[in-house]
Amino acid sequence: MNDYALLWDWLSFGVRWLHVITAIAWIGSSFYFVALDLGLRQRPGLPKGAFGEEWQVHGGGFYHIQKYLVAPEQMPEHLTWFKWESYATWMSGFALLAIVYYAGADLFLIDRNVLDVSVPVGILISLACLAAGWIVYDLLCRWLIGKADTGLMILLYVIVVFMAWGLTHLFTGRAAFLHLGAITATIMSANVFMVIIPNQKIVVADLIAGRKPDPKYGKIAKQRSLHNNYLTLPVLFLMLSNHYPLAFGTEFNWIIASLVFMIGVVVRHYFNTVHAGKGKPTWTWLVATVLFIIIMWLSTVPKVLTGEPKMSSAGQALVASAHFPAVRDTVLGRCSMCHMPEPVYEGVYQMPKGVALDTDEAIAAHAREIYLQAGRSHAMPPGNVTEITPQERQLLVTWFEEAGKKTQQ
Repeated sequence: MNDYALLWDWLSFGVRWLHVITAIAWIGSSFYFVALDLGLRQRPGLPKGAFGEEWQVHGGGFYHIQKYLVAPEQMPEHLTWFKWESYATWMSGFALLAIVYYAGADLFLIDRNVLDVSVPVGILISLACLAAGWIVYDLLCRWLIGKADTGLMILLYVIVVFMAWGLTHLFTGRAAFLHLGAITATIMSANVFMVIIPNQKIVVADLIAGRKPDPKYGKIAKQRSLHNNYLTLPVLFLMLSNHYPLAFGTEFNWIIASLVFMIGVVVRHYFNTVHAGKGKPTWTWLVATVLFIIIMWLSTVPKVLTGEPKMSSAGQALVASAHFPAVRDTVLGRCSMCHMPEPVYEGVYQMPKGVALDTDEAIAAHAREIYLQAGRSHAMPPGNVTEITPQERQLLVTWFEEAGKKTQQ
């Protein structure tokens, strides 16, 4: 059991690292091309079909870039496709979702005080949410393409607010935020896989066949690319939120998530306006700051606790251990001053990561994390501020490993 826990934790770390790397590559290329697109300039003498050009300097050299709204007259010999950054980000993100939230569903995904379901049902609900988010979004885009872009954005935002509220009635607060980000990221990656790249391939096929490409494919792809641009910053917040219970661990967490999308929109509006050479709308930073202050205020309203979740058989074995009384004393004396609904440690106002360690049930539920963070490593308490001793750390290791062996027998 102990080897499995260590291996699984390193697997989670490795996949998380991969996810961050691929996300940086995708976001970087996406932001670059949006800035490039908005910065294009028109001039007399551009090649036939060219919409605009831009000169850039970087790394000691100059770059001359031209954009064709539809396509050049002839297919270039070398064509670079930007797609694998998106695909790799989504696949590594889904793998991380499975490793952390599906494998640890009892702890991270399901809150039986919110919705009392089994682990398989909880996972199926999660998968259904990811699929439903894309289906609804895609149908709306196809229905309103080119008709009412502003109306579409408003309608999509209303749906985001509903999803934020609905997810908090399905999962833990932490999982609700993660799923809102995962649904949004699924939409973004599916935009690339299902719309943008296929449309570009149609244009390329027309060029090869000597046909004039239909400009509608570029228009559709640009709409989806613009949506991706505005969705990126909220996704980053939601993916980082699992480290900050102040965001997800309050009664109004769904409102906080909804406001985050508004902040992302106004911040991207500032950069897009600047890149387009249309001025500097500094008012956007004031709006973003006010919205963030509102979020901070909402985070001070604690989430109402309705009781402890049911204890699993493994949890019962951990509590029944002869070592548990000493373990309980150690955790209550070294950890619970921060890890309780109302922390008493100076400077700590919310339970770190939303983890409570003030009851037998809570200690058993988080046994694996206690084992890894305070037993096998010295990550907790931070800087050993509560002066946990080597003997106490060894006690935590012995307790977890012996209980695991008994569970396997």
